[in-house]
Amino acid sequence: MYTRINSKQFMLKNLEFGGNNHIYIQSMCNTKTKNVKETVEQILELEQLGCEIIRVAVLDQEDALSISKIKNQIHIPLVADIHFDPELAIIAIQQGVDKIRLNPGNISNKEKIVEIVNMCKERNIPIRIGVNGGSLPKDIAKPTAEHMIEAARRHISILEELDFHNICLSLKCSNIDLTLEAYKLASETFPYPLHIGITEAGTSFKGLIKSSIGISKILDLGIGNTIRVSLTDDPKYEVIAAKEILKELHFKEDLPTLTSCPTCGRTAYNMIPIAKEIEEYLNFVNKKIHVAVMGCAVNGPGEAKEADLGVAGGNHEAILFKKGIIIRKIKEENILEELKKEIDLF
Repeated sequence: MYTRINSKQFMLKNLEFGGNNHIYIQSMCNTKTKNVKETVEQILELEQLGCEIIRVAVLDQEDALSISKIKNQIHIPLVADIHFDPELAIIAIQQGVDKIRLNPGNISNKEKIVEIVNMCKERNIPIRIGVNGGSLPKDIAKPTAEHMIEAARRHISILEELDFHNICLSLKCSNIDLTLEAYKLASETFPYPLHIGITEAGTSFKGLIKSSIGISKILDLGIGNTIRVSLTDDPKYEVIAAKEILKELHFKEDLPTLTSCPTCGRTAYNMIPIAKEIEEYLNFVNKKIHVAVMGCAVNGPGEAKEADLGVAGGNHEAILFKKGIIIRKIKEENILEELKKEIDLF
């Protein structure tokens, strides 16, 4: 089994992809790609949150022709998601896309694949072979790890015959155990960097739990060069979740941490909305800072004494503390404003 540091490496736009311990965060727009304005606005927000690679769906020619307009207004690599129609991949490449995602389960025209590969080779555009347990080639009925590897091998062999090796591979299922088995087998079979995730995981609650378990298990094996947390929700939650997973697994260090207590009968101020708003505020903070929002002054500063700064509530007020040392009192209506100011000044 190879680890992420010795997979093949290539350039994805300006990113060194594969061959190192940097795990890139990516997401996918849920806008209509042909709606350039809305798509660009969503991508720019995702960039602010920490997204490093973005994918868009290419359903028709109008989507494909929008690639260059979108790319000219964003700052991170743009990936075109292609299914069924290889002509759309050709147009996307002509429009300057940074990467192509192909599904071997629904593109089987070898001549067109050869044309796509040659165009990518000329322009140094990587290809992701995206195997999905729910859309394997028609002659492969049952989604097993071995069958997913076989589907990937068929497509990879075409690329390798053309001396093309800027390949990223994904083998996703909605079942954690099957996905884990497929990635372990892929890491033993292919030398290419792996895009990991649990597909069709669910909404932002249950899907996040499922994705966190599955992605963490795979990353712990030394497998995975980029992740997408697939959620049935606004893609910003995918990026936020991915950051949190990587932070807790110590792959990213330059991110904020929020500590907040579960509340109890001692809580005498409206703490939960404050904790939620501070959590949202910290999503856009790109520095290592530990902030605490605690329910009461009885044990708040003590339990959160490792926090760089925090608040603990009293009777419609709060105490502000830094590293467990109480600094001053704040009226309840001023807690958010004061805490945000301290975060900015840190």
